[in-house]
Parts: sequence; C-alpha cells; structure tokens
Amino acid sequence: MSSNLLLPDESSSQTLRRRLLAIAGTVILVATYLTLIITQPMGIVEGLGQGVALGTFAAYLAAAVLLLLAVLPDLPVSTLTLIPVALALNIILGQFVGSVMIPLYIDSIGTVIVGFLAGRRAGAATGVLSTLVWSLFAPTVLPFAAGAALVGFLAGTAARFGALRRIYLAPVAGLVAGVLVGVVSSPVATFVYGGTSGVGTGALVAAFSSMGDSLLSAVTKQALISDPGDKAVVFLVAALLVYALPKRLSGSFAFVRRYRVLGKRVSK
Repeated sequence: MSSNLLLPDESSSQTLRRRLLAIAGTVILVATYLTLIITQPMGIVEGLGQGVALGTFAAYLAAAVLLLLAVLPDLPVSTLTLIPVALALNIILGQFVGSVMIPLYIDSIGTVIVGFLAGRRAGAATGVLSTLVWSLFAPTVLPFAAGAALVGFLAGTAARFGALRRIYLAPVAGLVAGVLVGVVSSPVATFVYGGTSGVGTGALVAAFSSMGDSLLSAVTKQALISDPGDKAVVFLVAALLVYALPKRLSGSFAFVRRYRVLGKRVSK
C-alpha cells in the first residue's frame, strides 16, 4: 500500500530532475553560443591550447552531458553503440564533403538519425558531441556546436510530429530545419570564424562578397542556399536508414513507441 503511494511522487521527482538537467544543458548551450557571438574571441579556432577554445569546449561538453543525462533512462542499450557510429558518420562525411566543390555539408546524418530514434535531447547532445570530437583534429568546427545541437533538436521535433510517417515529409522537414540552422550558424561563421571553411560553400561566400555584399550578408545568403538543401538531403537519407533498421531495434526506443514515429511500422 505504502509503496504504491510513493510511486507517483518518485516518478514526479525523476521527471523534475530530468527536466532540470535538460534546462541546465540548454542554458549552457545557448549562453556559450551567445558569448561567442558577442565577444568574438580570438584564437578559438587555433586548437585547445588556447584558453578560450578550451573553455568553449568544456562548456559545450557540459551541455551535451547534461542533455544526455536528461534522456538516459529512455535510451536502450543499443544507443551506446548508435551514438559513436553517428559521430563517426558525421565526421567522415563532413570532412570529405568539406574538401570538394559541393556547396553542402552532409555532416549531420548521424545526428539526425539519433534525433529521429531517441528524440530532441539525445539528438542535440549527439550534435554537440560530434562537433567536439571533430574539433580535436579540425579546430575550426568548434564554434558551430550550437548549430549542430539545433539540427539534432529539430530532427527529434520533426520525428515527434510525424515527419517519418510519410517519406516525402522528411525532406520537407529538412528544408524548414535548414532555414533555422542557417540563421543560427551565419553569425558564428561571420563574427567568430570570418566566413566558412568548406570549399564549395566558401566559393558561394566569395561570389556574394564580390557582388558588394557585406561578409554577414554574404554568409547568410550562402547559408540560406546551402543549409535547406543540405538538411533536406540529410533528413531524407537519415529517414531511409531508419526505415532500413530491423523493427526490433527501432521499436526498442521509447521515443519511437511513444510518439509513433514510424507509424504502423513499429507497434507499441
């Protein structure tokens, strides 16, 4: 009798703790992003030997850990394997595409897969973690961790509201996400990094600058061209990969079952 009476309070307490962890992680994430935009620190893209880069790395890492702790009880053991694979997929594809004349990124497929399967918090944390790992050998990507987190958050949001129940909805959701991510990432690329590091995207920035646009205007235009197309492709590819997973695996995620992410493909 008494144990039954304690269960609602215990569940409520756990939910509150998880919400507080998520809020704390989000606050650190947003505060770090705004600090970079406002202060425009020197040396952040020169590696972790610089104090400002190390501090930024530590802040984003703390945000990612808090977000993961908030969602950990809902994640199956398979997630422990999925997240490292997602990180590797992001980095390998992003490193390759960034070196060729393609005005896209393709560096967030892993993040979107996690967002589709495990929800917004896990997706955001994966986006941050992939940027942090990548920054260990490509320091120029570190300032973009908040944008990577937003991709994972939006992927989880799209999945929650049915973007995977019809295949054609996934790229549409990606287009919308791309506009939002482009707006968030442009100030970082402009004020912190001074442009964009990709060969293809850098060519677009140079073209707009040669027409008389300011750097912020050129980078924003490039982002609003590249990001929606990039995220449409990424969301579609990620959706196809999620569809290809065995039902037993995709159905092991509480997020997928709770919000009927895959519709009738996975039963409750």
